[in-house]
Amino acid sequence: MAIKYRSVTVDGEHAITMEQFKAWMKTIDDDKDGKISKDELADAVRGNGGWFAGRKAKRGVGSADSNGNGFVDESEIRNLAEFAQKYLGIKIV
Repeated sequence: MAIKYRSVTVDGEHAITMEQFKAWMKTIDDDKDGKISKDELADAVRGNGGWFAGRKAKRGVGSADSNGNGFVDESEIRNLAEFAQKYLGIKIV
């Protein structure tokens, strides 16, 4: 599932807002439990044409999951956004 929001331009580069990122994260929550699993994130990365989706998803969830439950919940979305910016090249403003 690709990010299909209108991007904003920051310093000549396309970016999305944090609110758009949060809205996109809700769309990849397939079971609607309010948490993003490694598998849900891998499907999203794969849908965006990303290579090594499983590995990136595992690293992303591991990096964002501050309470150690194996999922990214609402309170950890900002952590996942930081990971996406640093390792996936997504610019979030």
